[in-house]
Amino acid sequence: MWRAIASNALTILIVALFLLGGLILWGQQQYREAGPLDEAICLRVEGGSSFKSVSQRLEKDGAVTSGAILRLGADYTQKADKLKAGSFLVPQGSSMEEIVDIVTRGGASTCGVEVVYRLGVTKSAVVVRELDPATNRYEEKAEFDPSNAAEVPEKFTQVRGQADTRYRVAVAEGVTSWQVVDALNHIDVLDGEVATLPAEGTLAPDSYEVRVGDTRASVIERMTEAQALTLEEAWKNRVDGLPYQSKEEALIMASIIEKETGIPEERRTVASVFINRLEKGMRLQTDPTVIYGITKGEGVLGRGLRQSELRRETPWNTYTIDGLPPTPIANPGKASIQAAMDPADTNFVFFVADGSGGHAFAETLDEHNRNVAKWRRIEAERANQ
Repeated sequence: MWRAIASNALTILIVALFLLGGLILWGQQQYREAGPLDEAICLRVEGGSSFKSVSQRLEKDGAVTSGAILRLGADYTQKADKLKAGSFLVPQGSSMEEIVDIVTRGGASTCGVEVVYRLGVTKSAVVVRELDPATNRYEEKAEFDPSNAAEVPEKFTQVRGQADTRYRVAVAEGVTSWQVVDALNHIDVLDGEVATLPAEGTLAPDSYEVRVGDTRASVIERMTEAQALTLEEAWKNRVDGLPYQSKEEALIMASIIEKETGIPEERRTVASVFINRLEKGMRLQTDPTVIYGITKGEGVLGRGLRQSELRRETPWNTYTIDGLPPTPIANPGKASIQAAMDPADTNFVFFVADGSGGHAFAETLDEHNRNVAKWRRIEAERANQ
């Protein structure tokens, strides 16, 4: 009898082990196969959350078929205690294994709200954006002038204190170093001071992600390093025969190109005009350099130049000096630096606005005068409208 009982018990144990093995294999398959999400979602994990609460929310939102299997998988892979706080983009069809990896790998949030401090040539703005998981594109939710406290929207106040809000500083091509430092001083998520105004032209216009508590000096350092790398690479790849004695002179030219370019496609052509002028011994005669001599880069002039200002001698007035001014007049972007190192092959020595946002270029003074007359007619017609 005991032999029969033992035999039956062994049979039951074998069946149980077989069923358990099958259950484990089924669970592993469920954990690794594509999930039921029809479209991407943004999963926000609060600080102090547990895998249990996160898995329950994922199950409720239809992102996983079983919160229990997700938790078991996290335990089995020893990731259950590595849950990170933040907002995470969970793509369409993500498996439980992929979701566990997303919420435990660390790093910056990959979705949610982003505050962008836009540093422009004529104005700055603060923009609150939120990622739409379905399109993976940011949508603007609010925008305001940072210098006007009365305009601060409620949306900014709401996200300002959230731990997973991301911050970005976007610097436009053509801003001056003074403008960059002034704008950074008004960004309250940054700390510290900038002890010395960076040399003009040495800051790379770009978009920089920052964190609460980053120092302003560290942001300036990142901009400086990026610009130095861009300038060095462009200088190594420059074409032969350029009238520069150093890469610093090329940077001065790039800043002039940046301030004179109406549309991006014209950069290399504008560069060719100024290089042709240098090679012919002609003065550059460009208004932005005159303006810099007046403002020293501290804000915008806000009006047209006067004839007396065009005649006034300053180190940057290219109507009165020969060759290049002593320093850049702004921080040029990568494209303008490359244009200064690789200009178009033209004989143009003149250009004037053409009414479309771009310029009309000319090789001779007669042709240029005709282009100027045409522009004057366009100006008069617009004034009478």
